[in-house]
Amino acid sequence: MSAPGASQLGGLALLGLLVGASCPAAGPAPSTAPTSTQALPTDAAPIGQALPRTSSAAVMPGVALQFPHDYGSHPQFGVEWWYLTGWLHTARHQPLGFQITFFRVRTGADAANPSAFAPRQLLIAHAAISDPARGRLWQDQRIRRAGLGLAQAATGDTHVWIDDWSLQRRDGGASSAGGHAPPGSVYVARVLADDFSFDLTATADSPPMLNGNAGFSQKGPQPRSASYYYSQPQLRVRGSVTRAGHRDAVTGKAWLDHEWASQYLDPAATGWDWVGLNMDDGSAIMAFEIRDRHGQPYWTAGTLRDAHGRMQVFGPGQVDFAATRRWRSPRTGVLYPVAERVRVGTLSLQLAPLLDDQEFDARVSSGAIYWEGAVSASVAGHTLGRGYLELTGYGRPLSLR
Repeated sequence: MSAPGASQLGGLALLGLLVGASCPAAGPAPSTAPTSTQALPTDAAPIGQALPRTSSAAVMPGVALQFPHDYGSHPQFGVEWWYLTGWLHTARHQPLGFQITFFRVRTGADAANPSAFAPRQLLIAHAAISDPARGRLWQDQRIRRAGLGLAQAATGDTHVWIDDWSLQRRDGGASSAGGHAPPGSVYVARVLADDFSFDLTATADSPPMLNGNAGFSQKGPQPRSASYYYSQPQLRVRGSVTRAGHRDAVTGKAWLDHEWASQYLDPAATGWDWVGLNMDDGSAIMAFEIRDRHGQPYWTAGTLRDAHGRMQVFGPGQVDFAATRRWRSPRTGVLYPVAERVRVGTLSLQLAPLLDDQEFDARVSSGAIYWEGAVSASVAGHTLGRGYLELTGYGRPLSLR
């Protein structure tokens, strides 16, 4: 999962959609955090209020995912994202977290319009480095309409880009026994932001992990609130990260999610807590909890794949998140549960952040503010794995419709 808020567009984002401009990161933080009577900006609105709507394809159970085709874009669906996150270490053993997410949004513009300038698909990208030495994120974002050779999400295989930001997949690694599953993948992620950049290669030695019912991932009690969803955990990463002109060679582990949907959240839902964990024993854990308008659990699900590829899928009542410590952003005033205890089946793990301030302010691109950061997972004080935690809908309800 990821946190696009992609159907919410404020004035700057809509301008980017119409003229194809890339938007820089948000401006300087306000001098004081909002008080309880000072609401966050509400200029973002569902994209359907700005552009004409046309019907999008529905997510249906029982549809078998097909690779390599489903590595690529699905433009007939309303929203889609490719989400690569991970833990890195420099040669001096300094830990870093990273994320790059590309979102594709079907705008609903008239498909019969022959103009190359018609904004039929919108592409948004968020990138960040979690750096404990800095104490907060290096972050940047981009937004463009697809086309004109400047931004695109290719069908048939993963290749999505905005200008000099890109994520591309090729075959590589090992295939499963008998060759009946697709081979492992090699992903190349390149980002050139204003004051940081990274060039990373992430290699999988196993096929995708299908979440939910063979890739049909329900997000609420109604089957229409669902996505097609697979993960590529335990990716081996090599490459480089540059911050403020200083380049570091890095290695580490990463996780990739790919989801596409047309009605992702139930109208009663307000946001989610999600975690993807690469465990030290070679297993992988994905879990999420969607919250209702009162902040209570509304729907939960999870997947556990052990080091031998055996799968367990969990549904409502088998997953829960409980805050053990909260942090309030000094810029937005939003309160996030940055340390949590997550239960998946009989396994209970304590999640601790690499640093507290991993808030991403994407109001100038996707309209959302969310917390997305590197976390470790431990039992009784012993670290057993690392991954990323995502917290959405805490400042205001997330809209994905």
